[in-house]
Amino acid sequence: MTVATEVKAPGYSRVIAPPGWSRWLVPPAALSIHLAIGQAYAWSVFKPPLEKSMHISGTGSALPFQLAIVMLGLSAAFGGTIVERRGPRWAMKVSLACFSSGLLISALGAAVGAYWLVVLGYGFVGGIGLGIGYISPVSTLIRWFPDRPGMATGFAIMGFGGGALIASPWTTQLLSSFGKDQTGIAETFLVMGVIYAVFMSVGVLLIRVPPPGWRPAGWEPSANTSKLISSYDVAARDAIRTPQFWLLWIVLCFNVTAGIGILEKAAPMVVDFFKNTSTPVTVAASAGFVAVLSAANMAGRIGWSSLSDLIGRKSMYRIYLGVGALAYALVWSVGQANKPVFILGAMVILSFYGGGFATAPAYLKDLFGSYQVGAIHGRLLTAWSVAGVAGPLIVNAVADSGQEAGKTGPGLYGPSFAIMITLLCVGFVANELIRPVAAKYHRPVAAPAVVAEG
Repeated sequence: MTVATEVKAPGYSRVIAPPGWSRWLVPPAALSIHLAIGQAYAWSVFKPPLEKSMHISGTGSALPFQLAIVMLGLSAAFGGTIVERRGPRWAMKVSLACFSSGLLISALGAAVGAYWLVVLGYGFVGGIGLGIGYISPVSTLIRWFPDRPGMATGFAIMGFGGGALIASPWTTQLLSSFGKDQTGIAETFLVMGVIYAVFMSVGVLLIRVPPPGWRPAGWEPSANTSKLISSYDVAARDAIRTPQFWLLWIVLCFNVTAGIGILEKAAPMVVDFFKNTSTPVTVAASAGFVAVLSAANMAGRIGWSSLSDLIGRKSMYRIYLGVGALAYALVWSVGQANKPVFILGAMVILSFYGGGFATAPAYLKDLFGSYQVGAIHGRLLTAWSVAGVAGPLIVNAVADSGQEAGKTGPGLYGPSFAIMITLLCVGFVANELIRPVAAKYHRPVAAPAVVAEG
């Protein structure tokens, strides 16, 4: 058996794949991390028991989730360059430690009735684990799959979107077994922290990086400026000085805001929409709705990002933003009286939400090259931080205000839906303004020695 070579340097190590290593082993390594940290998308299942047992509002119960998304963006932005330098194995270890520790701190907070510890653990500490874990495999996947970057990143990031598909029913079952009081919530956090640590260890052990200059057999890089594909590299410090980066930042921010607003409020939202109809949705069934949205989120990440390899990233974002705005309008206008339309419309919105995440690294690679794409991606994820606060804040604040005014049912969400449609339209315009990066930002790079596969 050929043993992988571990290349060591001061302060870090990364494992180079041996000759004959299959690149198809790398996506499962990434999936083991993303499926775990994707638990964040099941947060809405925790909201009702937290609100009842710890006497907090809907806006208050969103705080751990919001802070986690803020820390995801900030840790990805500030840690992106370090991850590029130290490699994916180091990043996955950090993610494992922070994410699992965050759940354990949350367990302590719930047990002693200190909600601030839940916010600190899940939001701050766990959020750092989300950010480092999220970007840990991105540049590695792009280097292993330069011929299909959209599919590769979509395959891994699919796990983050699909995390709630596992976590939502699992969390519901744990809460049913342990109880929905503070003790039951604490035990649920504790079990999840331990199990996820074991699961994430698989990725840490399996991840490999390609040898310098490696490329798939028969594949040659080519430029296609009509699809904004650059044959040059741009350093991370220069990328953030370009208008293309900030236009894409707006695109991602507004697309995420529109999706995350529904996702964070999904369980109570579907109950509210059909509370006064002949077919009300039970609390137990609302957890199933969260799982369905997670499936759509997951499918969109691999399906739409793979399609972007064929039609181009810019055209793909036209669909995310333009059709997404129409889907929002359909859910509001027709979905109030038609449950299948509501569910299908929400699934489309969440599939575009997930697809937007998965396509972003490939869009960055097209615009800025692969030199520091992981670090650039980390900086771009600050858009997620802003959206992680804005989306839930808009939906929860509008709903809380509506309740105070005596509104019920769909009336709690009308203004927030109008805001989301507007944001998607602005994002559509921003995407149309993206052009190839100016030559003054290009980084001259000597051609590396080629190590062909097979």
